[in-house]
Amino acid sequence: MPFNRFALSQRRWQDAINKVSLNLRGRRTSGSTRGGSFHSDSEEAGDKLPPVKYENTFRLDPTSRFPTKRAEDIIKSVFQTHLADKYNPDTSKALTTQITEVIKTQVKQELGTKNRFKIIVLVMVGSVQGQGVRSASRCLWYPQFDRFASYSYNNEHTFAVGTVYGVYYE
Repeated sequence: MPFNRFALSQRRWQDAINKVSLNLRGRRTSGSTRGGSFHSDSEEAGDKLPPVKYENTFRLDPTSRFPTKRAEDIIKSVFQTHLADKYNPDTSKALTTQITEVIKTQVKQELGTKNRFKIIVLVMVGSVQGQGVRSASRCLWYPQFDRFASYSYNNEHTFAVGTVYGVYYE
């Protein structure tokens, strides 16, 4: 098939027209062009602006490592403040959810807003009655950047295990 310059230039013109029409849709004012008038789509839709799309940064490495020691200290302090009372099976579900959210928010605050770590928090709380418990987890991750922090808590009535995973996503 021979090379068709006319089709190529026509395609470029069509792309340019599409770009201009996309730019005109985002305007808030009405105006005239060559005797005609245009009204933007945002005026008709009640001034709703389109959602902002962010471009990829193509950053493959984290700027800093996940703070495992600080995350372990956060888990320890949250366990000591929330698990000082006797174990109650009726409130353990709500307590576990609350502990998980507190740990997650504190670790996110420690990392700051411009991080690229996905934070996963697992908390297991139970009563001490002479039984044994084993807990295991498996993850698919990149060992150069992804980290975890874990802490075990015991008192005479309650045991708890908390794990925070910091998985870097590109």
